Amino acid sequence: MSDETPENTPPENPAGTPSEATPKGADVPPMELSVNPRSPHFDQAALQRGVGIRFKGRQRTDIEEYSIPEGWVRVQAGRTMDRKGQPLTLKLNGPVEAWFEDLGDDAPVAKHDG
Repeated sequence: MSDETPENTPPENPAGTPSEATPKGADVPPMELSVNPRSPHFDQAALQRGVGIRFKGRQRTDIEEYSIPEGWVRVQAGRTMDRKGQPLTLKLNGPVEAWFEDLGDDAPVAKHDG
């Protein structure tokens, strides 16, 4: 007769949960993000908040996908579509910075430090 029954034991919080993995001080967008729902980097919540992107020192609004650690963005190549009906994209290399637009002008910026 011990008090260690499943009802009396406190729930454990395993290490590596999202609440512990993300820093609480900085509210920055993901390091990789895509507007295509088929992509593994698609994040609806981040897109609804609005993500501002600066590529090579210039703010861009035509970015389809980006990767900050790898230093590239994808932009649509005109109105051209592939055989599956998806827009053709060009991969451009250079420094990428991203921030949430709903935080205002002083929002923390996600950028690669390397």
